[in-house]
Amino acid sequence: MSDKRRKQPPLHRDLTAGMVSDLVCNFIESTGDKELDDRILELAKSVGGVEDYCLLAEMISTAVGMARGTSDHADFKLANRALKELKKSSEVFHPFRGNRKVALFGSARTKPEEKEYQTAVEFSRRMVEEGFMTITGAGPGIMAAGNEGATAEHSFGLNITLPFEASANEFIAGDPKLIDYNYFFTRKLAFVKEADAGVGMPGGVGTQDEVFEALTLIQTGKAKLYPIVCLDAPGGTYWKAWKQFVEEHLFRLGMISESDFSLFKVTDDVDEAIAEITGFYRNFHSYRYVGDRLVIRLQTALSAESVKGLKQNFSAMVKSGDIEQGAALKEEANEPELAELPRIILRHRRRDFGMLREFINALNEAEVES
Repeated sequence: MSDKRRKQPPLHRDLTAGMVSDLVCNFIESTGDKELDDRILELAKSVGGVEDYCLLAEMISTAVGMARGTSDHADFKLANRALKELKKSSEVFHPFRGNRKVALFGSARTKPEEKEYQTAVEFSRRMVEEGFMTITGAGPGIMAAGNEGATAEHSFGLNITLPFEASANEFIAGDPKLIDYNYFFTRKLAFVKEADAGVGMPGGVGTQDEVFEALTLIQTGKAKLYPIVCLDAPGGTYWKAWKQFVEEHLFRLGMISESDFSLFKVTDDVDEAIAEITGFYRNFHSYRYVGDRLVIRLQTALSAESVKGLKQNFSAMVKSGDIEQGAALKEEANEPELAELPRIILRHRRRDFGMLREFINALNEAEVES
């Protein structure tokens, strides 16, 4: 297996890159019955293989509250099915936590002979060569192209059950990494949570929804930051026109910031799209929050001069203190596989995530220790 295809250490797939809290049970909402609360807590403690029995107890208490409260039967069924879909997602993705993945969006109506389809096949095939798996919506069109290019071995299919389009494409059908969803919201959560990059190709309302969903969550800090590429076939103008709309009707009117343009890239060049994604992980590995401290894990430590430059150029994103290079914090003990990676640590304002993307770009371009 080449260096590019080698697995990374398992990643902490927290959607917001948050910190797992200490094991405390004082946050559990009461059912209103002290005896029942105690029985639920004891039941949670008795379940084998559960690290956070407090959280399990809270989930049980929440279900009891829904059953006893104002939730009608339909609401109760919705919550149950959504939880089952999230459980299935976790089971399928868990063995591949160490594999980088790119989510590919695009029209279900694109035909195999169209250049957009062929571009999607080429892109997904080459991302496998770069060590990435591909996640698609499992349907026809661009989704089928993504699974075809990556092959079933290196791809996932997140199929949504629709009255007019319910079967998976031939390239992922029957594969154990195919997941069926009843709800769009659980499916979109899996797309954002499990991806290390997102690529949108020309598509309809669903494609626009998925690209804007990822941008919204990243822009607001509700999802971890990763590259978003708006990829056209060579000579295509779909995303150029979209960007023009963003510039003229969002940016010009002051509805977004200039740094928000750093959160996505528009291109009609597969090489450029791949470089945008792989360049993001040139030295950057991952990040997590420990309270208000942002802990960025690197593959190679930076030179002292590089850290000095970061302090000078990115002071606006620091809430207090300074930007420092250091070792793993004790709160990161639940990720021992990453303990040896060097860290850049700062108290982050948790706003202007376009600037955070620019900061990560600077980390990747900075001089490393000799």
